[in-house]
Amino acid sequence: MGKVAVTLQVMPDSPETDMEKIKNEIQEKINPQEMKDEPIAFGLKALIILIIKEDSEGGTEQLEEEIRQINGVREARVKDVTLI
Repeated sequence: MGKVAVTLQVMPDSPETDMEKIKNEIQEKINPQEMKDEPIAFGLKALIILIIKEDSEGGTEQLEEEIRQINGVREARVKDVTLI
């Protein structure tokens, strides 16, 4: 089995949501390889997260659910999954 790169898009509840707090909690929970802000519209920014994981660990549902549980997160969805 190999490794996969999973790219997730995390949407906050509102433009006023403290993105640094969300980033810190994500860093503690899943330790992503990369995180960056992506402007959406009207001051709203999404957080794009890159995670490298073993292909044998299964799907991304657990990752998405862990992120959705963070206070201030409205949505977490997979943008891309690629074998490395």
